[in-house]
Amino acid sequence: MTTTPSDIYLNGQFLPLEEAKISVLDRGFLFGDGVYEVIPCYAGRLFRLEHHLQRLDNSLRAIQMTSPKSPEEWREILSRLVNQHPGTDQSIYLQITRGATGKRDHAIPKHITPTLFAMSQPARYPDAATLATGIKAITLEDNRWQRCDIKAITLLANVLLRSEAMDQGAAEAILIRDNQAMEGATSNLFIVQGGVIITPPKSDHLLPGITRDLVLELAIQHGMAYQETPISVAALQAAEEIWLTSSTKEVMAVVDLDGQRVGNGQPGPIYSQMANYYRDYKARLQAGIETT
Repeated sequence: MTTTPSDIYLNGQFLPLEEAKISVLDRGFLFGDGVYEVIPCYAGRLFRLEHHLQRLDNSLRAIQMTSPKSPEEWREILSRLVNQHPGTDQSIYLQITRGATGKRDHAIPKHITPTLFAMSQPARYPDAATLATGIKAITLEDNRWQRCDIKAITLLANVLLRSEAMDQGAAEAILIRDNQAMEGATSNLFIVQGGVIITPPKSDHLLPGITRDLVLELAIQHGMAYQETPISVAALQAAEEIWLTSSTKEVMAVVDLDGQRVGNGQPGPIYSQMANYYRDYKARLQAGIETT
């Protein structure tokens, strides 16, 4: 079979997207009852796969599920998808729903087979011009649920918040809960104040980002001062620099917040250092030098 970027894995089979089918009674379709991961792939090499699979396992346990595959089995499945296009940058989407029964019922069934889905698409990462100039963001009230640490497929609140930001000419919404800045609608949050990199500590109210953790690892490796501490709205507004991180954004500078310039309105010097360290890490991964 000739493979294309739309070829997928579904419940033990590799097949073209147009041939994939699930039950209309799947609980992911009916209730958003499932979790997911997005895993970058640089030059055919999966980015921090062990970290992504651990987060997947944490999300599954939080919704009273266990992983249907071992890490080795996941690696085999995802590597087969990646190897359809060897040496290229890709984005792997992996989703697990609780599965389907013969009826629509809110109660979690005792015995049910989960639905497993994965696909590879060409990577779409920030272009050089955007990285050089930075982006605009706005602050919005965080109206999501209380378990934002679960990477759940129920993303309607995030969709609406990001849409509102885009309607206002911004690329992202930074979410405020109890007078604290938590994270972006689709990203983790960092600020720089007094030369110190600051990010909110992990909690139920934000996603434990894989790229977030890598940024902190790089800060440690290169002797950069950092803190994991809550960020008040006042601290966010007074920040010398603001960054957003995610698997798709990588490390992105915010240069305009709520119509006000951040710093001098350009990506700051600490951001530039970290962006260089991240690019170096990415280049080592692409070259097969970095393995995690």
